[in-house]
Amino acid sequence: MPIEVKGNDVVLTSSSTTQTQVRVNLFGATVYSWTIAGKQQLWTSDAALFDGSKPIRGGIPLIFPVFGKSSASGFEKLPQHGFARNSTWEFLGQTHANPPTVQFGLSPENVNRKVYNNWDNGDNDFSVIYTIALEDEQLVTSVEIQNTDRKEWKFNWLFHTYFLVDDIEDTLINNLPGEKCNDRVVHERYIEKHPIISFDQEVDRVYSDVSTNKLLQIIELGKVKHNIKRVNLPDVVVWNPWSEIVKEVADFEPKQGYRRMVCVEPGYVEQLKILKPGEVWTASQILHKGDDINLQAI
Repeated sequence: MPIEVKGNDVVLTSSSTTQTQVRVNLFGATVYSWTIAGKQQLWTSDAALFDGSKPIRGGIPLIFPVFGKSSASGFEKLPQHGFARNSTWEFLGQTHANPPTVQFGLSPENVNRKVYNNWDNGDNDFSVIYTIALEDEQLVTSVEIQNTDRKEWKFNWLFHTYFLVDDIEDTLINNLPGEKCNDRVVHERYIEKHPIISFDQEVDRVYSDVSTNKLLQIIELGKVKHNIKRVNLPDVVVWNPWSEIVKEVADFEPKQGYRRMVCVEPGYVEQLKILKPGEVWTASQILHKGDDINLQAI
């Protein structure tokens, strides 16, 4: 079966091989596993909770309607990263057989009301449709957000993707030199001058207004592990918490797990997106394996 519902999980299986699968938990509509020919592509914590008590640590959490903590009007009471990742989404069903494609929905009817009530006046009408398509060596995650209200409202969106790597100190991210960087570790803004992003300490950076023509690549020991393409997502977050931060994070296990993961996160987060009544905003991230190193000019 290309699509199976197992409890709170929806499982997509490639029509070519049962070893290529995606597993999605209804809590947060979180993709927590993606295998290609039996090899895991995503990092998920051994202590990740699936009981709805907190967001699932790892995989691809969905960040909406705010990224991080915000002091902007209407957002100051929202907890970090909003409510999409800690709401139980509705499974809307399969839309295509090949490639296996499914959709999930979120609206005020099934949102985490306790969190939602802190967004503006707690009365923003919205609809989010999340689409996941699994191909043999590619995973496409797409979002459609509609303002079903009579007033405009603002939001952020982010695919908070945790990629699995063998060793973070052997890992590089390319094609970000020349981009505007908000470095949230040193609290400085600058133009990225390094030809590659490497890791030997905590990294928490937001690159803004990055051309979506740029392919981002995660490279390990000279070989491309992951490719990230973006559609209508101008910002890129690069994050690894390193050793000190994870000591305080109860659901981050093993504590050395930071060495096996890196987050490269396409989003719309440096500014708040304004959506007027009736308007629809769409975006996608396209993840695929292999290929040669592709260095792109500034």
